[in-house]
Amino acid sequence: MRLQQIGLFTMGYNIYAWFLLISTAGIPVAVAKQVAKYNTMREEEHSFALIRSFLGFMTGLGLVFALVLYLFSPWLADLSGVGKDLIPIMQSLAWAVLIFPSMSVIRGFFQGMNNLKPYAMSQIAEQVIRVIWMLLATFIIMKVGSGDYLAAVTQSTFAAFVGMVASFAVLIYFLAKEGLLKRVLETGDKINSKRLLIDTIKEAIPFILTGSAIQLFQILDQMTFINSMSWFTNYSNEDLVVMFSYFSANPNKITMILISLGVSIGGVGLPLLTENYVKGDLRSASKLIQDNLTMLLLFLFPATVGVVMVGEPIYTIFYGKPDGLALGLFIFAVLQSTILGVYMVLSPMLQAMFHNRKAIRYFFYGSVAKLVLQLPTIYLFHSYGPLISTSIALIIPIIFIYRELCRVTGMRGNVVFRRTILISLLTFVMFIGVGAIQWVLGFVFQPSGRLWSFLYVTLIGAMGGGVYGIMSLRTRLLDKVIGKAQADRLRIKLKLT
Repeated sequence: MRLQQIGLFTMGYNIYAWFLLISTAGIPVAVAKQVAKYNTMREEEHSFALIRSFLGFMTGLGLVFALVLYLFSPWLADLSGVGKDLIPIMQSLAWAVLIFPSMSVIRGFFQGMNNLKPYAMSQIAEQVIRVIWMLLATFIIMKVGSGDYLAAVTQSTFAAFVGMVASFAVLIYFLAKEGLLKRVLETGDKINSKRLLIDTIKEAIPFILTGSAIQLFQILDQMTFINSMSWFTNYSNEDLVVMFSYFSANPNKITMILISLGVSIGGVGLPLLTENYVKGDLRSASKLIQDNLTMLLLFLFPATVGVVMVGEPIYTIFYGKPDGLALGLFIFAVLQSTILGVYMVLSPMLQAMFHNRKAIRYFFYGSVAKLVLQLPTIYLFHSYGPLISTSIALIIPIIFIYRELCRVTGMRGNVVFRRTILISLLTFVMFIGVGAIQWVLGFVFQPSGRLWSFLYVTLIGAMGGGVYGIMSLRTRLLDKVIGKAQADRLRIKLKLT
């Protein structure tokens, strides 16, 4: 795709992601939380009654928000400052908004049951089928068909709907395979389903507010950057769309992978955290928080540093050789992903223990900071401005949430601090080792072009991952991620005992 096409693709996806958040209203995490609570209290029938109620409710909600996105897409396109080209892109995404809410309920149900295989497999199916459709449709349109780039972008975004259909099919398969589908579809409940529905919606509202921070900030960037830069500077609209691609669209492919993987690793224990809190086992709750944060940082620190070290060849693989501005914004956005990941893991932890009001309050503090800083940072730093304001705006709630978690559970902050120092040291050693390898390789091998850049990134990534993995095994930090038994087997196999 050309840079302007990438900008349009991302603008459509930003609004689409926001509609997904609103249409699900934080339901997946809230459902998981409630299911975990009912199962802990040995009230499994309440869990199934809850799912039955929500499937109907969320199907209706998906229909409403799909219609809103479809009908209001011309107005949203005008707000973004790019005009009518964005309209068909957003309308193609309305189909995905239609089915995502009901699918998210089933995902939340499996998560609450601590059965993560269907949850993970559905996500894999969604992404694989989405990418296949996107690549095939784009190839056919651009190489075989009319060559209309707008039609290619529209099909690339419509791929989200195709991927969700595949994901839905996987979830239904696992429900049937595990004998749960019949219980989910049973009617004639004696349980007050309406009461369960209302209680869970009350739990869900804080999740949408706090969980939408990244998407809301990206929407704010989209609505303010082009318009404000046109006041402050003499750049053309086409130049501003390209700059938007540099700081938002282009880095997102990498940063969202880092954040998604990090949050998946660091956020798996939320239902268990609710269970420990309901039981009054604060010691186990605090240990779970410490371990989850350790797992998150154990992945994010070396991953972000590693991507920064091979930033230019990675960028070349996706978009061709970058200029100075594109590479600088890419590196800044990658480093920022650690802040985003920490926020996305910490905020649900506080809500998993039913401290919803404080989570909302801290989110509000960050949102006010973003609003206040947005225009001044754009004026002073131009395309770096939105990234700077987002970083500051998320650091504020991170500090407040972490202090509150320590207060609620009695968690000792020095444990996480010591582990963070150790992870930082391991990352620094990896940085020195990989830097030395890059220096030596520089005499014989300079990556140029997509193929050589890919080979270079693969080689450096394997070496860096190997060095960091061995150090993590020696310090036993990796035990937190893959389990002690698996880590012991690896230590024996690699003769690290």
